[in-house]
Amino acid sequence: MSAVETGLARTPLHDLHLELGARMVPFAGYSMPVQYPAGVLKEHQHTRMAAGLFDVSHMGQVRLDGAQAAAALETLVPVDVLGLPAGRQRYAVFTNDAGGILDDLMIVNAGDHLFLVVNAACKAQDLAHLRARLEPAVTVTELADRALLALQGPAAAEVFLRLAPAAAGMKFMDFRTLEVAGIPCFASRSGYTGEDGFEISVPAARAVELARALLAEPEVAPIGLGARDSLRLEAGLCLYGHELDPTTTPIEAAIGWAIQKVRRTGGARAGGFPGADTILAQFDAGTARLRVGLAGSTRAPVREGAPLLDAGGREVGCVTSGSFGPSAGQPVAMAYVETASAAPGTELSALVRGRPVPMTVTTMPFVPQRYHRG
Repeated sequence: MSAVETGLARTPLHDLHLELGARMVPFAGYSMPVQYPAGVLKEHQHTRMAAGLFDVSHMGQVRLDGAQAAAALETLVPVDVLGLPAGRQRYAVFTNDAGGILDDLMIVNAGDHLFLVVNAACKAQDLAHLRARLEPAVTVTELADRALLALQGPAAAEVFLRLAPAAAGMKFMDFRTLEVAGIPCFASRSGYTGEDGFEISVPAARAVELARALLAEPEVAPIGLGARDSLRLEAGLCLYGHELDPTTTPIEAAIGWAIQKVRRTGGARAGGFPGADTILAQFDAGTARLRVGLAGSTRAPVREGAPLLDAGGREVGCVTSGSFGPSAGQPVAMAYVETASAAPGTELSALVRGRPVPMTVTTMPFVPQRYHRG
């Protein structure tokens, strides 16, 4: 059944995915490649060893214009936007009045405007949220005429510099406007795999041209959603709708590191975002539950929704993401557990089809992150 017949949107690379033999699945309202003929395991391993190309054009790209755009955006996110230098990117979350997370996003200071990348499943609500809270002082523009590609892996920088020499000197979270294979783009040195790499915003009309140029490089292979998920899980990175949702605060999610000191301790810019009282109180008082990593000692993976029991058989949490980690060489998972059960080394059991599977709370990431920090 075609994407049109099922009512799914298509990215500009849809036909190229079919040409490459992708198996397409519904995801966030789009027809997306879950894997190519090589299969998820080989795609995962290829990204860890060389370079993988991901179509992430389903994500939302948004431009904010206005002299007060940074100050206005700070009323919606608990991060330091005013202090973000030009040419740099920062991770952020939209929060609600209870301190829960409406979405996580990237914020770029592009010099004369702010550029945001938001999650596909949330982009309609995010745009409505931004427009309702920021306009007319700030102009909110969805960049629906652009595609987004991610090049990830230890060979990504070498490949990217061949096609975009102006990227020389970029480090993790840097952002530049440049030409890639002769195509005007803007790119950040970032990604969602734990590997070094780049996310490249390109005019939709030239997305296939850019993808073909990247895939022509010997180190690069196309990678689908299946490997994207196992890669981000090994890197300990949250997925909205799994680890993050409107009932979960940044402190519970163990991403308090994303809230800079200027937004949380003293001074005129501390607080002032939705849910600030709850979130800032949790820095000091703690929370009843925390996101943790889990590692398995058997080969049996645990999946989302599996209950977690302590040594006494009492339910203390639930798995939010889980799989066998090909690079970690063992089952890995993320979960929310009661704070008393969150210390690394705590032994828990996950119930899988009614049978207990031993899991140990462990620090994340499960494999070393290899971002290029300069």
